[in-house]
Amino acid sequence: MRRDTLASLRQLSQVLGDLPVASAAGTVRGVAGLAIDIAGLAHHAAIGQRVAILGAGDAPVLAEILGFSGGTQKAMTLGHTERIKAGMEARIVATARRFSSGEDEPFADRGGLLVSEGWLGRVVDPFGAPLDGKGYLPAGPRACALRAPPPPATSRARLGGALDLGVRVLNTFATASLGQRLGLFAASGVGKSTLLSMIARHTECDVVVLALIGERGREVREFIEEHLGAEKMARSVVVVATSDAPPLARRESAHAAMAIAEYFRDEGQSVLLVMDSVTRYCQSLREIALSAGEFPAARGYPASVFTELPRLLERAGPGAESTDGSAGFITGIFTVLVDGDDHDEPIADAVRGILDGHIVLARRIAEAGRYPPVDVARSLSRTMEAAISATDMALAQRGRALLARHAELARLIEMGVYEAGRNAEFDQIVAKGRAIEALLAQPRAARVAIEESFADLAQVIGTGSEPENQSNLKNSRVPSSRLPSGGS
Repeated sequence: MRRDTLASLRQLSQVLGDLPVASAAGTVRGVAGLAIDIAGLAHHAAIGQRVAILGAGDAPVLAEILGFSGGTQKAMTLGHTERIKAGMEARIVATARRFSSGEDEPFADRGGLLVSEGWLGRVVDPFGAPLDGKGYLPAGPRACALRAPPPPATSRARLGGALDLGVRVLNTFATASLGQRLGLFAASGVGKSTLLSMIARHTECDVVVLALIGERGREVREFIEEHLGAEKMARSVVVVATSDAPPLARRESAHAAMAIAEYFRDEGQSVLLVMDSVTRYCQSLREIALSAGEFPAARGYPASVFTELPRLLERAGPGAESTDGSAGFITGIFTVLVDGDDHDEPIADAVRGILDGHIVLARRIAEAGRYPPVDVARSLSRTMEAAISATDMALAQRGRALLARHAELARLIEMGVYEAGRNAEFDQIVAKGRAIEALLAQPRAARVAIEESFADLAQVIGTGSEPENQSNLKNSRVPSSRLPSGGS
């Protein structure tokens, strides 16, 4: 009897410890767009703190404090504002420790996610609630902070060796390192999702964390079932905030995915973090900042967006080096949507400056029918030289040079300046360029290992050095920025 009583008391203690504790209260004064004005919380509410708005139905509406001026706090809901009226009570929610106990309601603070190995194979929302109908998520022993700082620069491990992405064009011309952060830059309808699915399915890693931010609802299940596949999904965690989700939910999905990736990294595992897309994360930051009263700057993005962006992206990479020299890694693939193929717009420019490399998808290559449509000339991995052998690096450089010269000759042939058969050297460049372009085409389901990728490229290029005499080509050169890279 006594043992049963003690067990009941422990259970009651755990339940009470998980309940949010309400403290100071205020009053809703007004709602304008996404912003809510609350009075009466002066000296109590801090930026980022959550409040529960009572009286809007059976369940309270959760909101986050964005800023304050005088005696009024400006907040934004984690849901929608339709049920909120002036005069409703707003109470600060002090804490809510568990994010994975299986309840339907999201929890109230930014404390963290109780991630565990049991999250693998699951689909969750930005607040750690399951979306796949498979029941509650097993809770881990510690909360993973949603806004953890990156490991100190002096104790952070260095990047690992070459990481096999399973995609030939990336393995050979933008070789990734373990723990590297790569940006995938593409306009809409160019093949970004297809390439992402190839990377997620074919990369050699222990765990995949996939953040789908602002995606169409129908694409989520399609990506999981058709693109990712059951085998890879069993070692994956998918965080979803669709395009109709409130800005706070879309913002939190990026931080939740990073926190989950950090948990597995700290367990010593190699994690592939795929975030689609950073652009929509920044758009959610813009909506939040403008609602809080910030002034727009570059292309309508307030300055705070460019402060938050590196704070998120810097968290990916190698973990802190342990005493035995080992470390876990987060290899990040972050997609950037470019408006009208403008690769110099503010978000693209900022992301490119933070990451360790960029992969550019070109519409003209997609229109020519070569998938994945990676523009080799504009794509770069800054860690490639340290990740592969000198022989493979030289091979990749020769391949790049051949593709560049082939692009110029293809343009000259189209203009009628050069005809096939007039120069044996040029004809050889055209033939090899076409062969490389054909080699880079890869079906979505096919996986090509990094060793095979370089071996195939070596076979196409040959072992001899390319002719150095380019005088005839130089005399009729057209600016490369205007030239296609496809064949004639």
